[in-house]
Amino acid sequence: MLTRLKAMLRRWWRVFSKPSVHLSLGFLTLGGFLAGVIFWGGFNTAMEYANTEEFCIGCHEMRENVYVELQETVHFSNPSGVRATCSDCHVPHEWSYKIARKMQASKEVWGKVFGTIDTPEKFEAKRRELAEHEWARLKANDSLECRNCHDFSSMDFTRQSERAALQHSTALASGDKTCIDCHKGIAHHLPDMSGVPGWD
Repeated sequence: MLTRLKAMLRRWWRVFSKPSVHLSLGFLTLGGFLAGVIFWGGFNTAMEYANTEEFCIGCHEMRENVYVELQETVHFSNPSGVRATCSDCHVPHEWSYKIARKMQASKEVWGKVFGTIDTPEKFEAKRRELAEHEWARLKANDSLECRNCHDFSSMDFTRQSERAALQHSTALASGDKTCIDCHKGIAHHLPDMSGVPGWD
């Protein structure tokens, strides 16, 4: 049994160290591992850079429209000094959800590339469509990004307004609604909602 095991190990070692046409399998494996580490490091660095506010407002479409609006809200400046950046509200923190969101966001780059929102007038014309896409995404994921900071189980209803406490303790607690159902326009101006039931 021991002899058979030694023979098998020698065979594996020969396969691993035997030169292929020019390089050994061990060298190729080690090279592939190092290339994978370098690729993963570069990929992760690029992902993290794409989550910075500097990246998000790098194009004038965002810098001159929605970023200006964000600066007017409590998410930008408040007594506690806690400030939300673009990715805090638009990119989930968990890796798998983040990757899915980044793949979805790559489609949004077309707006920049083809100039569909490159002027304030074009942006305003598409604002409702863009907002509805974002609201639907947040509705579908149960306002995951909101919940990264606003923990429902830690809410003190006694320190909320009567209306907020009622909504949070009923509709939100029952799962009938999620954050975005009531907090549309929390960080950006609402689009023209004329013709939408409940907004007239």
